[in-house]
Amino acid sequence: MRVLLSAYACEPDKGSEPGIGWNWVRQVARFHEVWVITRANNREAIEQALTNEALPNVHWVYFDLPGWMRFWKKGERGLHPYYYLWQLGAYFVARRLHRRVRFDLVHHATFGVYWMPTFVSLLPVPLVWGSVGGGETCPRAFWRSFSFRGKVFELLRGLARRLGECDPLVRLTARRAAIALANTVQTQARLRALGCRQTVVFPHSALPTQEIRQLTSYPHHQDCAFRVLSLGRLLHWKGYELGLKAFAQFHRRHPASEYWVIGDGPERDRLKRLAGGLGVANAVVFWGSVTRVDGLERILGCHVVLHPALHDSSPMAVVEAMAAGRPVICLDLGGPGLQVSEGTGIRVEAVTPEQVVADLATALENLAIDPRRRAKLGEAARARIEVEFSWERAGERLAAIYEKVASPWGSADPRR
Repeated sequence: MRVLLSAYACEPDKGSEPGIGWNWVRQVARFHEVWVITRANNREAIEQALTNEALPNVHWVYFDLPGWMRFWKKGERGLHPYYYLWQLGAYFVARRLHRRVRFDLVHHATFGVYWMPTFVSLLPVPLVWGSVGGGETCPRAFWRSFSFRGKVFELLRGLARRLGECDPLVRLTARRAAIALANTVQTQARLRALGCRQTVVFPHSALPTQEIRQLTSYPHHQDCAFRVLSLGRLLHWKGYELGLKAFAQFHRRHPASEYWVIGDGPERDRLKRLAGGLGVANAVVFWGSVTRVDGLERILGCHVVLHPALHDSSPMAVVEAMAAGRPVICLDLGGPGLQVSEGTGIRVEAVTPEQVVADLATALENLAIDPRRRAKLGEAARARIEVEFSWERAGERLAAIYEKVASPWGSADPRR
């Protein structure tokens, strides 16, 4: 088939949205001829990667807004308004392409948020929307543990979601989607409420098979102090405050233990002060931001990964830890609650902050004193990633969805 892929974020050797965009391109190109609309500032990294991995079925279309509109988009400031306008401009590029190519379907890959529209939905071909997230919500009982900045963020996030759900262009996207792919069951429920006809839970965090095999070849560490690791941006909703408090309780009973925190963000100073107040500053190492390769090496240097996020959609850190054979302790919420199954890690119910801290500390202790259970969970986690979370398996599953969309639904679609 001739497929148009909209991937605002698309870069090789990156995590998060850029890596998702790049890997969707690679997988779609295994089965179909694909035209990719992406930002012009991704071009250098893409062309460098293509010198090592040719993608003959891919046609790259680079598009950006004029320079005067890019000037004020620094970091995350102005990102969403810019993205909204980029989507509008990309639609006109896509419409010209469709007149020449006659696409069989269009797939919006990135950004993956359900409350922002994609204007390529206006093309007269079936739309695959996603995977998208953002429908996950932090339990209200945990708001009281947030900083003022965190509370403001949650209020603004809730407002943005409500405004997005009222946006007629978001509702139009939902109605025109032949199928919407959701990262979590919470987002799936929001998509259905918006009017999506067909939805399926399809997490987009995955690893290439070659990388999974490399990670699975590393042994468990048994000759060092028990080491716990958390990896991700230091944001209030990542739950690192809960993780630090749980580690402090655990550390009092197991002083030969360490907690590595990898990442940077607005909560860093607050978390450092908390570690000092809890009396574990000497046992907690804040590594700051590291490259993805260094992050993987540090995962391999730990025994357990602690991921106490309160509304994470589909975190890569959990998939990478499981592929490395490290059991993950997480909250039974959002994406981690789907990624970590019974027998591959420990999921903790999120009722109150005090209950979560106590249960996380108990989970750490159970794994620290039982190396055999730790190893068993790690091996099961490795096997789960190979079967459920490889990009190659995701590509095969997506190809089946494409076939379903383009045949019975596509032929009966009045827009064609």
